[in-house]
Amino acid sequence: MSSDLEWVKSSYSGTSGGDCVEVAARENSVYVRDSKAVDDGAPVLRTDRAQWAAFVTLVSAV
Repeated sequence: MSSDLEWVKSSYSGTSGGDCVEVAARENSVYVRDSKAVDDGAPVLRTDRAQWAAFVTLVSAV
């Protein structure tokens, strides 16, 4: 599933390879993963677009 997604690294992630979050979007879903754990087969979080938009709005206000 996650291997066929086009992942984009957060613009807030540093270039030193530290804490990185990647996001991939599909028509009805948004996927989030820790880029450091990709090779370890780490889990991928899937949510719908409305929930993702609400989350982004909430954290943007902080």
